[in-house]
Amino acid sequence: MSQENTEKSVEEVQGETQPTQSAPQSTQLPEIKPTQISGARKLRWGVAYVYSSYNNTIIIITDLTGAETVARVSGGQVVKADRDKPSPYAAMMAAYKAAQIALSRGINAVHIKVKAPGGYGPKTPGPGAAAAIRPWPGLA
Repeated sequence: MSQENTEKSVEEVQGETQPTQSAPQSTQLPEIKPTQISGARKLRWGVAYVYSSYNNTIIIITDLTGAETVARVSGGQVVKADRDKPSPYAAMMAAYKAAQIALSRGINAVHIKVKAPGGYGPKTPGPGAAAAIRPWPGLA
C-alpha cells in the first residue's frame, strides 16, 4: 500500500469534519408596486400649510420640496366681509378652492402642516384650522 493512498489532502479532511452547507435557494420576492388610488392613478404628493390666526386663514399648497407653490388661497378671497375671514366657513371654502387648484395641477395627496401665530400670548391656531383640515365630501 502506498503512502499516497493513505494520506488525504487538507481539503478532504476539512470537508469530512464540517457539515456540508447547501447553497441558499434563490427565492424571488414579489414585485412592489407604487401606491395607487383605485388602481389607476399614482399619488403625487404635496404639502399643505394651513396658517390660522384670529384674523385670517391662509392655505398654501406646495410640492414636496416646498420650492414650487401650487396654490395659495386665503379666507379673505372667498368671503365679502372682513369680519368673516377667520371663520370656519371661510377656511372650508378656502381649503376647497386650494384643493381644486392643486388637483387641476396634478397634486392629489397632501401632508398637512398647521401653523399658528407665535410671539407673546396664546400660540393656539385660530377657529379656521380644524375646518380647513376636514376632508371635503366631493374630493374624496
